[in-house]
Amino acid sequence: MTLHLPAPGGTTRPYEPRTEPLSPTTGAPLTSRVVFSAAHVVADPYADVSPDSPAAVDWDATLAFRRHLWSHGLGVAEAMDTAQRGMGLDWAGAAELIRRSAAEAKAAGGRIACGVGTDQLPPGDRTLDEVRAAYEEQLAVVEASGAQAILMASRALCAAAKGPDDYLDVYGHLLRQATEPVVLHWLGPMFDPALEGYWGSADLDAATRTFLDVIAAHPDKVDGIKVSLLDAQREIDLRRKLPHGVRCYTGDDFNYPELIAGDDRGFSHALLGIFDPLGPLAAEAVRRLDTGDTAGFRALLDPTVELSRHLFQAPTRYYKTGVVFLAWLAGHQSHFTMVGGLQSARSLPHLARAYELADGLGLFPDPALAESRMKHLLSVHGVAQ
Repeated sequence: MTLHLPAPGGTTRPYEPRTEPLSPTTGAPLTSRVVFSAAHVVADPYADVSPDSPAAVDWDATLAFRRHLWSHGLGVAEAMDTAQRGMGLDWAGAAELIRRSAAEAKAAGGRIACGVGTDQLPPGDRTLDEVRAAYEEQLAVVEASGAQAILMASRALCAAAKGPDDYLDVYGHLLRQATEPVVLHWLGPMFDPALEGYWGSADLDAATRTFLDVIAAHPDKVDGIKVSLLDAQREIDLRRKLPHGVRCYTGDDFNYPELIAGDDRGFSHALLGIFDPLGPLAAEAVRRLDTGDTAGFRALLDPTVELSRHLFQAPTRYYKTGVVFLAWLAGHQSHFTMVGGLQSARSLPHLARAYELADGLGLFPDPALAESRMKHLLSVHGVAQ
């Protein structure tokens, strides 16, 4: 049937949904790149909560989605910003998520890395000692779970640090304590405005020097870096300066195909929020890369960039709404409800365009289900069909 989607000026436009999905393969491990999908959490739609309440999570659906990602050969990056850390999911909820997901990963034989931050600290001014202690508490939880640690950028550290030396001190302390190599995460202010000036400077060249100094002082404790600055050339320049054996995991949801494909001087691995909705297709693309078929990899992944740029358009931090919306349309959860009420963070025209782009890519395992759910959403918003 024809759907009538919102159009400018309060009108509608016709759209003919596709009837057949793509059918990517499952199971075969990825070999040429290490690929993590940052995964969303599924809210409990029956919980009587307010936007200020602790997150109520549907654990069965949340863990089922992680098994879906592992079945396609992807790793799971857990309790990251895609899981609404700092935007609906507090530390208590994140700690429970880490424990449950790490146990599920062990049972499923899946790869998992988990975010370590300082979000248990109450609002207000904090000392560097308090920041260090908060990081240590979370690092202990992740390491006890058996997962790899991702040292996330900290709002509290950004507020407390007086300059680059404070970052060198805090990160040096944590890296000396880590029992296994960690991933360092540089999250740009487009994802979280409170991180403006991270690494001690708003000048990205100066910040990059400090970031590299942290790595150079402890290369044996750094598995890799995740760069989320949405600047492809800066990422390329940075990865060429990394010590041997330290990976670059792209977090660039605008330019990931070219960064993962790489060039004759190297490539990026991946740790991406967009690989939540793109999981099966992304894994199939990397399997082509595993065989040396770069053209085939680009042919599959390049057409997804328009959807990714749409989901991550400013204000970028609300990309999670589109990610969960697509998971609902794809049948991975029974509802479009998010912790913190974040399902309201994007407009109906934005969601309708996300549906159209995802449907065009064949991302929905059951296109008829996605069409039916989109029709119901349109009706709730008063768009006649």
